[in-house]
Amino acid sequence: MPSDQTLSHPAAMLQQARRIVVKVGSSLVTNEGRGLDEQAIGEWCRQLAALRAEGREVIMVSSGAVAEGMKRLGWQTRPRELNELQAAAAVGQMGLAQMYETKLRENGLASAQVLLTHADLADRERYLNGRSTLVTLLELGVLPVINENDTVVNDEIKFGDNDTLGALVANLVEADLLVILTDQKGLFSADPRKHPDATLVAVGQAGDPALEAMAGGAGSAVGTGGMLTKILAAKRAAGSGASTVIAWGREPDALLRLVQGEVVGTVLVAPTQKLQARKQWMKDHLKLHGSVVVDAGAAAMLQQGGKSLLPIGMTEVQGEFRRGEVIAVRNPEGVEIARGLANYSSYEARQLCRKPSSQFEALLGYSAEPEMVHRDNMVLSR
Repeated sequence: MPSDQTLSHPAAMLQQARRIVVKVGSSLVTNEGRGLDEQAIGEWCRQLAALRAEGREVIMVSSGAVAEGMKRLGWQTRPRELNELQAAAAVGQMGLAQMYETKLRENGLASAQVLLTHADLADRERYLNGRSTLVTLLELGVLPVINENDTVVNDEIKFGDNDTLGALVANLVEADLLVILTDQKGLFSADPRKHPDATLVAVGQAGDPALEAMAGGAGSAVGTGGMLTKILAAKRAAGSGASTVIAWGREPDALLRLVQGEVVGTVLVAPTQKLQARKQWMKDHLKLHGSVVVDAGAAAMLQQGGKSLLPIGMTEVQGEFRRGEVIAVRNPEGVEIARGLANYSSYEARQLCRKPSSQFEALLGYSAEPEMVHRDNMVLSR
């Protein structure tokens, strides 16, 4: 649980955030539907570049494809037919990607477009593939710009305005902080349009049921997300230990001020720290799909902590599992010493037992991760 001091003074948490997911909504990106706001996008990209220069890793999740497509197609109102929404997204995605690429390049940053659906993050193998891709891009100094793949999804295109996607990406990459930039100053105790005496909630705890009661109300005419989707996104992000900030997207230097420790908008602190949340998820994953047995040397290395499991230390593969599923790691006596996400299926793992990574390509026909289970995806059993 966050301490009372963290809730009262979250400055240290904000300053220490190293991996940050920033989500911006449709009404901001498209200037209330009038077309892509070049100045606003350029301003966010400038701040993102400054964060990168400080050594922080940043991912942008941007709405706006449908709204930009509507503008390019000359549509005045958001269509209801799914095929028309998907067509608008396809048209708008071109301009959206081009704008971010241009503005990031002007600030000295390389960028990559990544289109995701909720199904990509629900499937364990695709989840692991997506994580590997995003982490690799970050390691290469490339800033990923993510949008929901609106041209192929169904229900997702109609709900959420990418707030949920922002939280899922924060979970995926184990972010420290999710920043949701919106057209509102933050969460208020009541709808300020109806209650002039409503006050801004500066700091709260993500997942607090009282916040959901405060967050009723619909979204803007351009997007589909309301404050409630943002509160629920913060709750979801907290599941992996990420705290959330909900702030006005046109607040001057909002991102830079946040990482300096200033409370901008509403800060929702995650109830558990990132490492604790991940370990708890692994420990609670009761349905193990199989296991690998390792030799005494590998077992000793793993139990020292901070080491990945390499196939050369494996002696046996038990059960059937796919890439991305949770497996147990057992010592020569059969005792579970760790569990984690498998980088290879059971069929592939059997071929890799006792083999160095230099032989993987010859054995499998391709070369992927050198580890069977990466240390970041493993928790030791106690």
